[in-house]
Amino acid sequence: MPDLKERNQKIIDAVIKKADIVCPGSLALIGINGSFMRGDYYEKSDLDLLIVINDDRGWQLGCTFIQDDLMVGHDVYCTTWERLRSEAGYEHPNISKLMDAEIVYCADEKYKEQLNLLRKSAGDILSAPFSEEDYAKAENYLKEAEHYYTAAMISENKSDVLRGAGGAIYYVENAIAMLNKQYFHYGVKRAYEELNAMKYRPEKLCNMIEDCLSAASAASVQKHLTTLMRETIAVFCHVKDNMNENADIQKKAAGGEALIGTYEEMYSNWRNKMYAAAETQNRYLAFMSLISTGEMFSEISSKVSIGRYDVLAGYDSRDLHRTALMYDEMLNEYLKEYIRAGIQVKHYADIDAFALDYVLNIDNTEEQPKV
Repeated sequence: MPDLKERNQKIIDAVIKKADIVCPGSLALIGINGSFMRGDYYEKSDLDLLIVINDDRGWQLGCTFIQDDLMVGHDVYCTTWERLRSEAGYEHPNISKLMDAEIVYCADEKYKEQLNLLRKSAGDILSAPFSEEDYAKAENYLKEAEHYYTAAMISENKSDVLRGAGGAIYYVENAIAMLNKQYFHYGVKRAYEELNAMKYRPEKLCNMIEDCLSAASAASVQKHLTTLMRETIAVFCHVKDNMNENADIQKKAAGGEALIGTYEEMYSNWRNKMYAAAETQNRYLAFMSLISTGEMFSEISSKVSIGRYDVLAGYDSRDLHRTALMYDEMLNEYLKEYIRAGIQVKHYADIDAFALDYVLNIDNTEEQPKV
C-alpha cells in the first residue's frame, strides 16, 4: 500500500501554503475526519478534512480533483464558523466533523479554543435529558421521511419509487438518530453498525432497509417501505407515550383553568353541525367537524392530562345519525373532565337569563383562559 499518510500531509501542506499566498489570515484550522482519523482506511480512501475559514476569501482553498495514480477522488471542502455554530445547536445528526475531527493545524490557539467551546455546547445538548424539543426535532425528520414515502407510494415507475424510498430511508435514519439524541460518528459504510446500536429503533431496522434495497419490483419496494415506515412510526409513538406518562403529573398540576370554556366551545362549534349533517346526509360536514374537534382535543391534551379521545372511532359514513349520537357520547365523556376539575358548565334557560348574568357578574367579563 502506498504511504497514504504522506500523501495526506502533502494535501494539508498545500492547503496551508495556498492560504498564505491567496488569503492570509483566512485559514483558521484543519482537522482530519473520517477513515484516516479512525484508522480504518484502505488504499482507495480519500482524505476527509475539516477546513475552517474565517472569511469569504477562504473559499479559494476549496477544490475537487482526481488522483490518477491511485484513481482516488478528493474533495477539499471548506466550512465557516457560522456553519459550525449551527451544527453545535444539534439540528441534525451529521456533526461528526465538528465533534470528532483531529486537529492537525491551527493558525492560532484561539481558534482551537473556539472550536472546543462549540464542541462543549453541542455536548451539553447531547447529554441533557430528552425533552419535548428534542422529540420535535426528531419528528421533523420523520415528517420528511413521510413526504418521500408518499412520493414513493404514488409513483409507478420503479426509478421514481426507488428515489422516493431513498429519501424516506435517509430521513428515517436521521429521525432515529435524533430520537436517540445521538450523531453519526462514522460514514455510510458503517451506518448499519451505528443504527443497530441505538436503543430506540425498529427491532429489525437495517433488515427492513435491506428488504427495500433488494426488492425486485416497484410494488415490492413499496411494500417493504410501508413496513419500514409503520415500524418507525410505532417507535416514535412508544417514545411519545412514555413522555406523556411522565408529563401527566405536570399537566394535572396545571389545574382546570385550561379547560374552562372548552366543553361549551365544542358544543357551540360542532354539536349541532353533526345533527345537521345527519339530517342532510352531508358526510363532508360531519367528517370535517370531527376532524376539527380532534384538533381541539389535541390542543387541550398538550396542556392538561385528559387522556385520548378518538373522535373518528364513531364515524359511520352510512349512518350519520349514529355518528351524531356518538359525538354526544364523546362530549358527555369529556364532561367528566369538567367534574373532576370542579368546573361547572355555563347553562342559561334563555338569552335573557344570560344577558342578566353576563352584565351583573363581573367575573364573566374577565378574559377566560383559552386553550
